[in-house]
Amino acid sequence: MGSDPSSPAKIRQVGILVLEEDAENAAGVRQLLDSEGWRVNIVPDSSLLLSELSSGEWALVVANVAVTGTEGAAFGTLRELAAVDAEEGGRVRVLYIVPEMTGSKYIKALERAHLPYVTRPFHFHDFLEKVSDLLFEVHAIAVPLRQVSYELGTVRKKKLDATRTNTMFAARDAYSYSEEEVAEYERQEASAGKRHKPRTNLGDPNK
Repeated sequence: MGSDPSSPAKIRQVGILVLEEDAENAAGVRQLLDSEGWRVNIVPDSSLLLSELSSGEWALVVANVAVTGTEGAAFGTLRELAAVDAEEGGRVRVLYIVPEMTGSKYIKALERAHLPYVTRPFHFHDFLEKVSDLLFEVHAIAVPLRQVSYELGTVRKKKLDATRTNTMFAARDAYSYSEEEVAEYERQEASAGKRHKPRTNLGDPNK
């Protein structure tokens, strides 16, 4: 009997290629992406990026725009890859990281090219949501992270997330909760859990 093609052993790990010349920033991005179990490869320059892309094993490219610039072969290649609709065979998406001090130099060009971007410093939760949305768009993952934001423990996770410090990430007051708020949330969830069966539809907070 043949093996089931949908079995975990047959599922290829999602590959993300990161273009970043700064070792500290590259390590921060890798840590975030590794936390989701994705396969990550860091390349420090555009020539290596183009070489890796030829392997065809990458679902997403996260690129520092200061490395690629908005002209030249690397930028043109990424723009072309990102422009192919998933329904027409597009399998690669691109997310640019724009250093805050150079934003005005690049953002208009990225918007003209319809390329998504985040400005550094950024909040890592927002970054992961954008990454997962792009992976979902090319069918690399089944469910984007934002669809599970209503899971039990979300408030506690946000509370813990907001305590992390890294020069790459921005602070966000909206992710800060008092201990009383967390305790009240947990009491409400515990009470609700006694009345309702566990949800199976993670995309709808009302089910």
